[in-house]
Amino acid sequence: MAGYADDLALAHVLADSADAISMARFRALDLKVEEKPDLTPVSDADTAVEKAIRATLARARPRDGVLGEEFGRTAATAGPGNRYWVIDPIDGTKNFVRGVPIWATLIALMEGDTPVAGLVSAPALGRRWWAGRGLGAFAGRNQHSATRISVSSVRKLTDASFCYASLNGWADNGRLDQMMDILLGVWRSRAYGDFYGYMLLAEGALDAMAEPELSLWDMAALIPIVTEAGGRITDLDGRPTADKSSVIGTNGLLHESVLTALARRP
Repeated sequence: MAGYADDLALAHVLADSADAISMARFRALDLKVEEKPDLTPVSDADTAVEKAIRATLARARPRDGVLGEEFGRTAATAGPGNRYWVIDPIDGTKNFVRGVPIWATLIALMEGDTPVAGLVSAPALGRRWWAGRGLGAFAGRNQHSATRISVSSVRKLTDASFCYASLNGWADNGRLDQMMDILLGVWRSRAYGDFYGYMLLAEGALDAMAEPELSLWDMAALIPIVTEAGGRITDLDGRPTADKSSVIGTNGLLHESVLTALARRP
């Protein structure tokens, strides 16, 4: 347990550095934005943040590998091991480049295929969320100003606040009709998108979120936070793996209902 606490303390240091870089470039008139091969944007802030985090990890955790969205996988300098860090330097780059303050740096520690610690830092919102396996989930402005968080106790989809990122992906996935049925049947639905919906889920401010297509760096940091807050995360088939292309996150009580509602139809 102490090891994860130490790793979370390091994650806060990494986030401090990332926040300083990203906030200096947020809404900057000379921000440079390019299009990646997958047609998603990348800014000079994305690359600068990831480089800074990698440099610190190389010094502080030479036995750990790194996987980042912008520069891929790097082996540990001290030799192979089963621990590695997963970095999304700016989750919500489209928001970042348009001046929308809902974006964050995502930092996770993996042991094998399992995310064991995660931190989300959203400096434009003045907020962070973090968790380590067996240590609970917390939110606040920093590590020394934190409140323990937990998911809601809503038990029925008709009473639930449901979050999604967009509808286009559900059309591509062939489950747009299922998603529309959910949105029309729940108490409230909103498309917060990216990391933010999952953090609201962990805080108990909403009750479920689903996305049809994600990468490991999109989710690794979020999984410990949601699960340590008492929630559950799986793919659309109910499998609890981290490297997934689809995700359902709930307060746990609603999980089977959401899985059933989103199941493929004959």
